[in-house]
Amino acid sequence: MRIVGIAAEYNPFHAGHARHIAETRKALGEDCAVVAAMSGNFVQRGDCALFDKWRRARSALEGGADLVLELPTVWAAASAERFAWGAVSILRAAGAECLSFGSESGDAAALDELAACLDGPAYAAALREELAGGASFAACRQRAAAGLAGAEKAALLANPNDNLAAEYLKAARRLGWAPEVIAVPRAGAGHDGGAHPDYPSASWLRERIRGGALPSEGFADLKRAERAVLARLRSMALPDFEALPDSGEGLASRLYRAARTGASLEEVWALAKTKRYAHARLRRMTLWAFLGLTAEDVPEKPPYLRVLGCSDRGREVLKRLKKTAPLPILTKPAHARELDGEGRRLFGLEARCTDLFDLCLDPTPAPGREWTTGPVIL
Repeated sequence: MRIVGIAAEYNPFHAGHARHIAETRKALGEDCAVVAAMSGNFVQRGDCALFDKWRRARSALEGGADLVLELPTVWAAASAERFAWGAVSILRAAGAECLSFGSESGDAAALDELAACLDGPAYAAALREELAGGASFAACRQRAAAGLAGAEKAALLANPNDNLAAEYLKAARRLGWAPEVIAVPRAGAGHDGGAHPDYPSASWLRERIRGGALPSEGFADLKRAERAVLARLRSMALPDFEALPDSGEGLASRLYRAARTGASLEEVWALAKTKRYAHARLRRMTLWAFLGLTAEDVPEKPPYLRVLGCSDRGREVLKRLKKTAPLPILTKPAHARELDGEGRRLFGLEARCTDLFDLCLDPTPAPGREWTTGPVIL
């Protein structure tokens, strides 16, 4: 049985995700096992997930995944590079021999060449030179890559899925992992796109659900915790902002000042925003502040494999992993108490993140769900 890994948010799981899994199986054979490294309760855009991680894990299993492992918040709510590093580290530790991802281009070879470029010292030097000009990181990154890999390959970085794919492949290189790569062409609405009769975008679905146009119970909304987030921002000193990840280039000072002027989160972000800083970067910094996380809280690599859900085939994968995995496997919360210092500390941080996520739900659950909720079994 071959194991194929997928990095995902599934926020929410939709028909396009099910198609990606089905196309992956078509390429590898129906007997392959699909393992997903899925974001927990917070996501890369600096927001709470629409549904909690156990509900999304169930949807992923019903949609074709076999084993869902958690990508902890310190990697899930991070830049594309750190998101990819955490997810690929988990998939490799889970025994994946293949890596599958959605892609606007569907060109695995070009993406691998681009990843090699991004991983080289010449690129790092070119990026520093571009950033000195004051343009946005995304623009500088693409120009630096174009000077080394050519404009055609560098243009792939403007595609959200291709951009993440290049980061996945770069992370694999740094881990010394050479999986078989499957780039599944994306169908339907683009990333952050709109409606589509078969494959609408996740952002469109989130907007419709939170706006009441699509019926769904139990969804989370960061607006419900807005006062708690603002209270945290207003209580922080400048060194607290400087301890957040991606807070360089004067952004910590801008967000600090904006938090003392803005009356809402949207106003804080608008006051701190310039063309140099991506909106998602500001949202992530705000989220990390709310969660009480700092750059120092991020381990070098994930210290455990946390099971959020599995199917019958997923249980077969777990049996294999219990003999071969280089990391402890948590199949129930009590296993976290057996972890060493770094792993136990990270699980504790995740428990706090879940308690704060629950403030985004209506009604608000009692705290402590991280220690009492087991994986979904199908």
